[in-house]
Amino acid sequence: MQTIQITSANADEKIKQLYETAFPEGEQIPWVDLMRLVGEMPLDFTAYYDGQTFIGFTIVYPCKKFNWFWYFAVSKELRGKDYGQQILTQLIERYKGQPFILDMESTTQVCDNLEQRKQRQAFYIRNGFRDTKLYRTYNDITMTIMMRGEGMFTMKDWDDIIHELQQFWWPDDIQEG
Repeated sequence: MQTIQITSANADEKIKQLYETAFPEGEQIPWVDLMRLVGEMPLDFTAYYDGQTFIGFTIVYPCKKFNWFWYFAVSKELRGKDYGQQILTQLIERYKGQPFILDMESTTQVCDNLEQRKQRQAFYIRNGFRDTKLYRTYNDITMTIMMRGEGMFTMKDWDDIIHELQQFWWPDDIQEG
């Protein structure tokens, strides 16, 4: 599997289309803002390829204490073919020994995609993540925070990361609960 670091200059339409279809609109940073952030923040935005075939991408925000696993998407037609596992294995190796966090749609919220959420959570648990039992709600979407690595993760840690992010971006229309 080959990787390419993505910048605003080389982010192509395939990446944008996957980004805009793989995540609910309420969980997306508008594309134009994301491209600006790629240039301003220390984001690890990586695209993955099998030969010439685009597989997917990841975006990791390396924070002071934790690496925040922001986005992870595999092309719809390639899901279930072990590519997601291969990508996650590469990411874990790249950040070996460093703690990871991610926030994902909670399996405790009543929703239409509960089975998908449970499968996603099981995937992360199989790969060494654990549920911190910490939750945040944004625009009526409850997110659970998962962690991989040593130590504990607290709401103060989350607030510190959000404060760090707010130096670069935070839209007025996000309602945190």
